[in-house]
Formats: sequence, structure tokens, C-alpha cells
Amino acid sequence: MGLWWITVQSPARRMGWLLLLLLLMQCSGTPGQRSPLNDFQTLRGTELQHLLHAEGPRPWQEDVADAEECARRCGPLLDCRAFHYNVSSHGCQLLPWTQDSPHTQLQRSGRCDLFQKKDYVQTCIMDNGVKYRGTVAITTGGLPCQHWSHRFPNDHRYMPTLRNGLEENFCRNPDGDPRGPWCYTTDPAVRFQSCGIKSCREAACIWCNGEDYRGAVDHTESGRECQRWDLQRPHPHPFEPGKFLDKDLDDNYCRNPDGSERPWCYTTDPQVEREFCDLPRCGSETQPRHEATTLNCFRGKGEGYRGTANTTAAGVPCQRWDAQSPHQHRFAPEKYACKDLRENFCRNPDGSEAPWCFTSRPGMRVAFCYQIRRCTDDMRPEDCYHGAGERYRGSISRTRKGILCQRWSAETPHKPQFTPSSAPHAHLEENFCRNPDGDSHGPWCYTTDPGTPFDYCALQPCDDDQPPSILEPPDQVLFEKCGKRVPPLDQHRSKLRVVGGQPGISPWTVSLRNRHVPLTGYEVWLGTMFQNPQPGDPGLQRVPVAKLVCGPSGSQLVLLKLERPATLNQHVALICLPPERYVVPPETKCEIAGWGETKDTGNNAVLNVASLTVISNQECNIKHRGRVRESEMCTKALLVPVGACEGDYGGPLACFTHDCWVLEGIIIPNRVCARPRWPAIFMRVSVFVDWIHKVIRLG
Repeated sequence: MGLWWITVQSPARRMGWLLLLLLLMQCSGTPGQRSPLNDFQTLRGTELQHLLHAEGPRPWQEDVADAEECARRCGPLLDCRAFHYNVSSHGCQLLPWTQDSPHTQLQRSGRCDLFQKKDYVQTCIMDNGVKYRGTVAITTGGLPCQHWSHRFPNDHRYMPTLRNGLEENFCRNPDGDPRGPWCYTTDPAVRFQSCGIKSCREAACIWCNGEDYRGAVDHTESGRECQRWDLQRPHPHPFEPGKFLDKDLDDNYCRNPDGSERPWCYTTDPQVEREFCDLPRCGSETQPRHEATTLNCFRGKGEGYRGTANTTAAGVPCQRWDAQSPHQHRFAPEKYACKDLRENFCRNPDGSEAPWCFTSRPGMRVAFCYQIRRCTDDMRPEDCYHGAGERYRGSISRTRKGILCQRWSAETPHKPQFTPSSAPHAHLEENFCRNPDGDSHGPWCYTTDPGTPFDYCALQPCDDDQPPSILEPPDQVLFEKCGKRVPPLDQHRSKLRVVGGQPGISPWTVSLRNRHVPLTGYEVWLGTMFQNPQPGDPGLQRVPVAKLVCGPSGSQLVLLKLERPATLNQHVALICLPPERYVVPPETKCEIAGWGETKDTGNNAVLNVASLTVISNQECNIKHRGRVRESEMCTKALLVPVGACEGDYGGPLACFTHDCWVLEGIIIPNRVCARPRWPAIFMRVSVFVDWIHKVIRLG
């Protein structure tokens, strides 16, 4: 079980947010019981209207438990083909029509979701199509179908009933013909003919690894029925449709939201969590994706990058894709032929935000290759801003991850704090990126993704723009209710260190447990000094991760939100945040903490701390030749190997200020491990404090 290290952030609050160094890629009923919703296809935020007033729907039934209860009521009724579910009032309205019925029309709704029986709206068939209730009424030979109630030109024995669905002249399969639905034709010379309706398996094939598959197969290759993506039983999972809008996690259809080798689904069998689906391939496995390949830069998320960059942004060499050491993984090149997983080149096989790789360091599983530049034709020349971008008036309306911006005047999916009427000075037009609150990290917008309240835009500072320096004498700072440690650490133990270190106390340091699943499937462990605590450890708290938000460009930070608040005690405490753009004075005493390598072996399983002293960036840059940025800070070089090592990345640099511990820096990866005589470099947290507060406020 791999580990990353993260730090409790929110001062004097229990918001459940954690700050993480970005070294990652990122119901009711009886458990196990098949959901009646499996028989329905959903259209969120949609109502079905009948245009003839004489055809009124059934009255609303209020106070149903949930949509499943509506499905349970509608399912056995032959004259119920769909239902509306009011999310707010928990109301249910049964409908005798579908979107394919005459005189009906779909319209957007702010109150209802529409659920329609699959048999009536699917354009493909399961098995031999005995349950098919669609509206195809022409044969493979192009002949119109004869009405089932007619006996001319072809007499027959099938009497239409609600149960057999022989309505109008639609193709049906009343005798279980293995070739699927058929009909009698209007041609006296051709008594009947197949309608050629494809099976759902054959109706849509997969290219590459099937990330774009949007077919209607809802059973796995072993024949197990799929679990609905919008339900958490029998298997809880992180892939909620509202959080993965671009993955089209419709109903219980097979999909590939996590970059697996082919489409899959969770199953309705409590004993089998997930299985692949048996789907035909469209052609060659190496069929190119929609985007063109690039060699020296990347477009979008870099899924088409085919260059030879083979180190992380910090210069750490990448692990070969065909190797399983030091990190085991599922991205075998032969299973991802269209992803070009050659040698150890940076790639993006799973749709992450940029090219990445597994690293050659055991303590650092994955990292992005941010040193690869974005292609110039991926940004228009005018797509830059001056200062903080408060005067930007361009028309960019997508975030840096490609998510469409929400209109500033809209109320959904996010209720905005800034609107055209409340901030007339900010020119909040359409859904264009703006900076109404003077965010120091540039223009931003509310997004159309319900799971992402806001994000920064696909813009960069203009080349001729030089922001003012923050490296000036700091003001006095006072803190309350955070950064207290019980019992206090002996301040004279100056020889403590992570490499070659000894046990220490750092109650704001927690571990993120890597279970080789998407990040929102991880959990954090708090309140223990041991790398591998026993189940009976009285102080151990295990809390799942519910959400993550990527930091501003260049920050390498991520905020994690926990599913529930942690319990604060002498083993779990909040650390203070510094004032915005605060610069720690030289000679300030600080500590780092982590479970990384100790005595160069990595065998010590107890949390270790190291004492370090801050130096100015000017002094640090003498040794590092001007490479240290203002968004970074340094601690004094030591003659012995004391400092961060593999496994410590993302941990806190906590500095003692006015009787409180303050999170001033974050451990970032370097090319060497605790290198003697070299100042250590950390990410300066104060530069990103405004972003931290903004995420907590909006998210």
C-alpha cells in the first residue's frame, strides 16, 4: 500500500479540507437487490409534455420515498411507460407515453427528471427482442409494416393487447423469432419480413480502449446485470454521474470512466464488484483518437502527445510502462496499443489533466510532466491577461481543464456570489472568464460541472507582465485556536531529522492511503505515529476522501475534502494558515515530518520530524543559481543529510510563530534526497492562501 503525505489546513474550522502536493493523477432498499430503476432510461432535468389537452397525465403522487419507489409503481403497469420524479418534493407522476409517442415533446425542467422504460425508447434489442416496444415500422427490404389489427393484405392470428404490445404497425416479435422483431408487410407478395433491428451489443462498437463508447449494453461478459451508476449499492463507488459529466455515466450501461483497458460496469451481484463487458471492436486497436498527435507540445489534456519527454516536471526519471517496478500498475502497453506506451515516455492513457508517468522513485508513484509546453495553436495570442486579470475582457469561456463556464446570470448548477447586477464593474458578460474578486491567480468562472464550483481559465499572464515582488519585510502576525500541540515538542532537539531521524509529534500530518483506485476512492489516516498502524490503534481515524480540487497553475497543490469532519484531539490538530503572501523571516525555526526514508533504509515505521531554519530567497539563490521562485521558500543547508526524502512529498513545513505552528511550506520533490550543503526548497503556502479560502468558501 503506497503512501502520500498531506496536511490539515483549515484554521479554527472543521471543514474537512486537506492540502495535498499534486503528485497524483488524480439509496434505499435491501443491499444487493436489483433496482427497479434498471428497467428505465433517465433524462435529467427534463419533462415530457403531451400537446393535446385531452390526453392528461395521471395526478402527482406526493411524498414517495425516492425515484425507485416510482419505478416500483410504474414497472408492473402496462399503461405506464414513463414517470416524472420531482427531486424537491419527492413527487411522482406516472405517464402513459414516451418521447416517441405522437403529440409529445421533451422540454428542459428545473424540477423534474424523466424516467422512461428502456423497452420503449431503446433503438436496439436485448436477446431476441421479445420485449422490444420501439416505433420502427419498416422491414429490411424497405417495405412498410401492416397494422397488427388489420387482416389485409396478409391475414394472421395475432390479436393486439396491451401485454403483447402489438400496437399500430410497429415491428414486434410475438413468436420469439431468434432473428428478432418482424412484421407482416403491406406487400401481398411478401407475407412477413425481419425489421433488422440490431442487438445492443452489435449496435455500437469500440475504438481504442472504449472511452468513447456510448452504447446501451447493460450486462457484463459473464451475463451479470450492471449496477446503475447513480446508485451506491450493492457496490459503493466514486463515479457519481454528476461529478463525471463528460463520461456519460447513463443508467446502468457499460462505460470506461477510469481509463481501463475496455468498458466495464459494477454488477448487481454483491459478490462480484465489477467486470468487463463483451463488446465488438470497430477495427484496428491503434485507430487514432479524434485529436491529432503532437511531438514537442501538447493540446487539450495531452492524450495525443507522442513525444519523448521521460522525466517529471521536477526532473525525476519515469518508470518504463512495460515494467512493474518500483510501481505495479495496469497500463501494460499491449493492453493499450492505441496509447503508444513506449519506453518511459510521458503519456496520458487515462484522460488525466496532462501527460504523466509512474516515477522511478519508490516513494513517488506518479507525477505530471508539466515541463512539456502547451502548443501555441492551443491558445489564441490574445488569451493572456495583465496583473491579476481584473481588466480582462476577452471571450474565453472554458477552464484550464476544458470545462465550459456557467453563465454569470445563471443560478445552476452553482448559485453565484458574483452576478452582473451585484458586480457591474466586473463586466460579467455571458459566460466569459472574469476576475470580479481580484483573485491573485487570474481570471476564473463558475463551471457547468456540478462537482466543480469554480476553476481558473485557459489563460496565461502576458509575457511582458511582471508581478510585484512579495519578498519584503513581513508584518507582525497573531494566531488563535490553531497550531497548538500537546504535549509540546522539545525545542532543543535540533538534530532530529527525517533521514536518520527520530520519532516526533506532528498532529497535522496525515497519510493518504493508495489503493490503486481513482483518488476519490482513497481515504486518509489520522491520529497515529505509525506508518502501518494496527487495527486496534486507539488514536487511528480513517476518513474517506469525497472530493479534490486542483490548485492554481504552477502550485502543484490539491485540496482534498473529507466525507466527514475529523475528530480533533491531542493526536489530530489544526495547523494555522499564514496571512496572504506572508514571507517567513530568516532564522525562523521550522519542522518537517514524514514516514519516508530514515537512516537511508525506509524501514522505520514511526513518524519522524526534522528541525530546519529558514533563509531568505536571495541567500538560497546564491547556491541554486537564481532558480528559486518567489512562490517557493528555502531552509538552511546542513552539513549532514537532514531533510525530505522519498515518501515525504506533500508533507508540511511547519514554522513556529508567536507560540503557534503555521503551515508555511509544502515539501516538493527534488532530484536528490536530503542533499548535504544544499538549501532545501519548499512551496510557499502563503502565495496560495487566497485560493484555499476561496475553495472552502465556494465548495
